[in-house]
Amino acid sequence: MLSMAAYLLLCFVFPFLMAYAAASDLLTMRISNRVTGLVFVGFLLYAMVSGMDWSDLSRHLAAGSLTLVITFALFARGWIGGGDAKLAASTALWIGLANLPEYLILASILGAPLTLSIVSARKYPLPKLALKFPFAVHLHDTKTGVPYGIALAAAALLVLPNSVGLDRLTLP
Repeated sequence: MLSMAAYLLLCFVFPFLMAYAAASDLLTMRISNRVTGLVFVGFLLYAMVSGMDWSDLSRHLAAGSLTLVITFALFARGWIGGGDAKLAASTALWIGLANLPEYLILASILGAPLTLSIVSARKYPLPKLALKFPFAVHLHDTKTGVPYGIALAAAALLVLPNSVGLDRLTLP
């Protein structure tokens, strides 16, 4: 049985941070270091209060480290944004090695239509009403990237139930 603190971190804090990261990326094309830092710290707190053993903790830390190395290389080549790289790595801590491929594949599957939709929409002028929203104008700019944090957050929320012991989850 998970403690109340673990339950709150798992069922409220992590989903809130994922939703915030996705909304922030959509509206500002930035994912704050504070958000990714809170995802990281949230995982460490979860690991402590949930009673995660050292072998499980090491696999979760390995997933975060591996993802950070890979996403940093992608960022260095200019293929992804820095916020996306940090969000993917801090989220991978929660996901762990066993479910990391599922997370990354699902993020790709969700991210592809997101990217194609935005790139396609940029070929057409924005409707007058959309011009009143600065985020829409910024998102429509061809020099702007794609808010991939949306796909990363959605994939995390879909994969997490298989990742961190939800089978042990009962209300404390």
